[in-house]
Amino acid sequence: MSELRAARRERERGRAVRSQRRAGRRRLGALIAVIVLAGLAWFLVALFQPFAGSGHGTVTVSIPHGTGVGKIGDILESHGVVSNGFLFEVRATLAGRRGDLKPGVYDLRRDMSYGAAINALVHGPQRTVIEVTIPEGSSRREIARLVAKDGLRGDYVRATRRSHLLNPKRYGAKHARDLEGFLFPSSYFIRRGSPVKLLVAKQLTAFKRAFPRVKLRAARRVNLTPYDVLTIASLVDREALLPSERRVIASVIYNRLRAHMPLGIDASVRFATRNWTHPLTNAQLHVRSPYNTRVNVGLPPGPIGNPGLAAINAAAHPAKTRYLYYVVKPGTCGRHAFSVDMAHFQRDVARYQSARAANKGRSPTRCRK
Repeated sequence: MSELRAARRERERGRAVRSQRRAGRRRLGALIAVIVLAGLAWFLVALFQPFAGSGHGTVTVSIPHGTGVGKIGDILESHGVVSNGFLFEVRATLAGRRGDLKPGVYDLRRDMSYGAAINALVHGPQRTVIEVTIPEGSSRREIARLVAKDGLRGDYVRATRRSHLLNPKRYGAKHARDLEGFLFPSSYFIRRGSPVKLLVAKQLTAFKRAFPRVKLRAARRVNLTPYDVLTIASLVDREALLPSERRVIASVIYNRLRAHMPLGIDASVRFATRNWTHPLTNAQLHVRSPYNTRVNVGLPPGPIGNPGLAAINAAAHPAKTRYLYYVVKPGTCGRHAFSVDMAHFQRDVARYQSARAANKGRSPTRCRK
């Protein structure tokens, strides 16, 4: 009998355990259901934003041509326009608007709802805001032609003679005649028809933000001022067609300055003669100008353009080389042949001149197929 009672108790314990397990599974299932429902509710609230406002402030955003909806969401999120780029893409997909979002420059608000942002991009960009892109190395006169095409008002060359926003003397430019070198090249959003002074203010402000990031210890060790570095950078920006050669070309300039040799940089002659597009004539190569580095020793009086940050860093930190000469290496997409002695340089020049003659007098910088 005792064995029967023990077996009965064991069966009862088993039923109790199984019952507890079933109850536990029901509680777990209920908890999972609550979590799923809560997650779904959160997702729907985050996606449809029933409590979202119209946003605040203003932020200018550029949507390039050919940008997909996923990338558009990333751009909007990075500018603080929407809180989540992925959810923006989902909303655009659910709304059937993936292919309706238009490229261009927009004045949007921060923390907009997805629906409001989608509607703005479907409607299209405001025509009053334009993107003005200043190429690295461009001179004031070249920039003046660009901004005139962009519809800005005023004389850019006159507006860049001086400004209360920047004093060139603080950078070692004791005799600077204008703001050449300080007009930071970048892309700027500005209303069509704005005065050129507004663009100039943006460029100078951008320069003052960027230039302190440049470390000038190497330049100061050889008694170069910040203005000298800008001058070298402007030469580098014109001479280096490949980013990998910026610091090497800067090293040639440093080495020639150390050796008291003329820099021999034709870009400075082009600046002096305002000839950026046509082959230089013999008369232009011998023009009497302090910017003619073929005949004058040392740096030109100032920058020949407005260098970008990469060129400025290269001018502040040149590579360590013994090169004194360079010339374009034919058929290499603008790569240069560097040399330390005149004999080697003359061989490189002979190859260049032969390729130039075969190219009907044009520089043989095109790549070989």
